[in-house]
Amino acid sequence: MNRHTSVKDYIAQQPEAANAKLNQLRAIILECVPEAEESINYNIAAFALIPGGKRDQQVMMAGFKHHVGFYPGPQTISHFAQELKPLKSSKGAVQFSLKEPLPVDLIKKMINYRRLQLSPNTTQATK
Repeated sequence: MNRHTSVKDYIAQQPEAANAKLNQLRAIILECVPEAEESINYNIAAFALIPGGKRDQQVMMAGFKHHVGFYPGPQTISHFAQELKPLKSSKGAVQFSLKEPLPVDLIKKMINYRRLQLSPNTTQATK
């Protein structure tokens, strides 16, 4: 198994078909949270949504042969369950097919929701 040294390195080492989607997903995350700290966590790309954020304060992404995985956390997946119905998802992850365009607006809403959940001044985030 390759050990990745950066998010750019991680993306570069993924299947060729996943590269464009991962770069697009990375750009969406950084558009929503320009100050996100990039790292490698569990040997996949991670983005801390708050300074020094650990696993439960990050969103993550991973490349695969037929899809990219996006990991915004169980609470976010639950909150957006209705909108995620057309997609393959699990408790804490959603899969985006490499053959379909990314649902950019939904991804942005999920990232912003997750970020609001981490804000100490927010009691309840909305869609």
